[in-house]
Amino acid sequence: MITKDKLICATYALIALLALPATWINNIAFMQQPNNSFMDFVNAAYVNAAAASLSNDLLFIAIAASMFMVIEGRRVGVRYVWLYLIFSGIVAISVTFPLFLLARHLKLTNTQPEQIITEA
Repeated sequence: MITKDKLICATYALIALLALPATWINNIAFMQQPNNSFMDFVNAAYVNAAAASLSNDLLFIAIAASMFMVIEGRRVGVRYVWLYLIFSGIVAISVTFPLFLLARHLKLTNTQPEQIITEA
């Protein structure tokens, strides 16, 4: 794997690693409040216009990313794509989508012949 590919993979991994605490610190804080349910979480996501805009933005990008994961995963042969979809809902799409992109990139670089560098 060339340096460019290693940098791309490291960037995807870093995004996933940063997204996990960024989302779950807030999820845990919400769950620790008394009498909270999933519907309370959804209602809080639409508490004002700014929150609703971000929630809708996340929803639609999650739909597009999920479609991409299924279609592209099948095309390049990424295994267990359904797990990325399930964990997107359980963990966060901001974690699983970069992990899918990492798996996809690794799959693509492993199926391409090594680039031969020649001196001119």
